[in-house]
Amino acid sequence: MNALWLNRREFIILFGGAAVAWPRGAWAQQPERKRRIGVLMNASLNDPYGEARLATFKQVLQQLGWNEGSNVQIDIRWGANDVERERTYAAELVALAPDVILAVGTLGVTAVKRETQTIPIVFNSVSDPIGAGVVDNLARPDGNVTGFMNFEYSLSGKWLELLKEIAPRVTRAAVLRDSTNPAGIAQFGAIRARASSLGVDVSPIDVSGPSEIEHAVAALARSGDAGLIVTGSAGERYRYLIVALASRYKLPAVYNNRFEVTSGGLISYGPDLVDLYRLAAGYVDRILSGAKPVELPVQTPTKYELVINLKTAKTLGLDLPASVLARADEVIE
Repeated sequence: MNALWLNRREFIILFGGAAVAWPRGAWAQQPERKRRIGVLMNASLNDPYGEARLATFKQVLQQLGWNEGSNVQIDIRWGANDVERERTYAAELVALAPDVILAVGTLGVTAVKRETQTIPIVFNSVSDPIGAGVVDNLARPDGNVTGFMNFEYSLSGKWLELLKEIAPRVTRAAVLRDSTNPAGIAQFGAIRARASSLGVDVSPIDVSGPSEIEHAVAALARSGDAGLIVTGSAGERYRYLIVALASRYKLPAVYNNRFEVTSGGLISYGPDLVDLYRLAAGYVDRILSGAKPVELPVQTPTKYELVINLKTAKTLGLDLPASVLARADEVIE
């Protein structure tokens, strides 16, 4: 009996040890857990420029070893710089419990931050993250948020300088902005601060809807010697409408990025937004690999570009100065 009992006891010990060891060995051979990335874009669904920027983000992630459908899942929402839509989609993404969220634009990142203080957030294209309450410190952001600024507000004054340089006759300028977006308000303030020294009266046009924009632009055109400055908060939602109105009413217009110019706008000056998506992908990769947002400083863009559409200039009857053409990074014939 004792021998039989010992044999049984030894069998149980051996079997129990194997039962503990097998799952460990099996677990070691399992593929790595699929990670999840949430993305809140500030463009509209099917917007070709938003899709191009998102494609760059995905491409860089793939180069870094994150293959969609294999070891990472990417959930995308298109907020279109609309306050309510951004808030709704921010809540949806947080509910999916992703490992990290890419939030584009001031409205996007503030909406996501409102929903979570734990999920890491990488923002992109935010003008003033401290002023908007996104982070307290650029060099060492506290909490769960870090990312990339698209420019400082002081850059906004350069748009008015550029407008006056290409169209010296301009004495009135309207600034198209989204008044619900903190960036739109601050950018107008920076432009107005530069206006008196350039001899230009500036006024805001709040982009509450297409009909309001068209009415305001038409009224501006009737005043004579007028021009437009289109901030990012307005251009993302109403790019094609604004470009069409500027053409119809023969108004010189300065935009904040190249996408409006390739769509027929006159001239733009701003950061290389596609490059910011490359950089954001790098931060997302580092967070997925274990880094924390506090270890990743908020960065400002290093690449700015001046883009000119000569065809539009000719349509408007503008003879652009050689000094402006010489500074251009891209000239569209």
